[in-house]
Amino acid sequence: MKVLFIGGTGNISTPSSRLAVAKGMDLYLLNRGKAKVDIEGAHSIIGDINKLEDLTELKKHDWDVVVNWIAFTPADIERDLELFQGKTKQYIFISSASCYQTPLTYPVITESTPLRNNLWDYSQNKILCEERLLKAYQETGFPMTIVRPSHTYDTVTPLAIGGFDKYNVIDRILKGKEIIVHGDGTSLWTVTHADDFAKGFVGLLGLTTAIGHAFHITSDEVLSWNMIYKITAEALGKEANMVHIASDFICKIEPSFTGSLLADKSESVIFDNSKIKTFVPGFKATIPYSEGIKRTLAWLHEKPERQWIDPETEAKIENVLRAYKSLA
Repeated sequence: MKVLFIGGTGNISTPSSRLAVAKGMDLYLLNRGKAKVDIEGAHSIIGDINKLEDLTELKKHDWDVVVNWIAFTPADIERDLELFQGKTKQYIFISSASCYQTPLTYPVITESTPLRNNLWDYSQNKILCEERLLKAYQETGFPMTIVRPSHTYDTVTPLAIGGFDKYNVIDRILKGKEIIVHGDGTSLWTVTHADDFAKGFVGLLGLTTAIGHAFHITSDEVLSWNMIYKITAEALGKEANMVHIASDFICKIEPSFTGSLLADKSESVIFDNSKIKTFVPGFKATIPYSEGIKRTLAWLHEKPERQWIDPETEAKIENVLRAYKSLA
């Protein structure tokens, strides 16, 4: 099976690339060649999907599957429809579970949960992308499949404020500094290791019955935010010095946190993975957070350059803490 990944060397996509090769797929990666990730056994096409002059080699091929890991706007979808109509048997769009109804009227999320998030441009654009692909499927039979990851980690830390590609919150835990936990820390959340995500995702590649469908792929482990930070600190051999602050207050002081917090992580969510398990029999997430975060921390600590402390984020954390303490 001949597969194209547009992207394929990021936090979520790298394990999927490696598993696809291990499964015997003929994998091609289209990217700009800037990521220092080697996927042994994959073919590389160097180019920018947004630059037509870079796509000469790409246009020579027909594909069984095309996956776009880096499409974010309806314009990206229009470009892909033009490029791949009649050139692929399946097109997979990487959407986001943040597209689901916010705030939720029911905490258990299935693929039929409404898509509505008016608090985050990122999510709104992903919803518009899904709507355009559904229209293309309905009107022309464009063979699309939609996948909605939710807070998937491998080379990033799945923490709400000062985490992800930043080392700030880890550094603060190591130094015994206060860390911000939104709300009272009891809301429920799911984090998924990218190796687990890959098991479900690669099972969808070339799956004819998945065309026209949407899936989320997550762990079944549900943790409170207090537990997520506690487990992270324990993996570092430290205790988490948590300060609980209401999400509304955090975003009032630092509005830049609104999208990723009020529009996403402040919600209690539980994912029903019945659909992906039905279409990909045997799929099961097996990496608990207590194990997965140790893998991530080991990767971060292999090289000092991976431990990036963002001064702007650090200033925002301190600003929120000062504002909160001034109320006392």
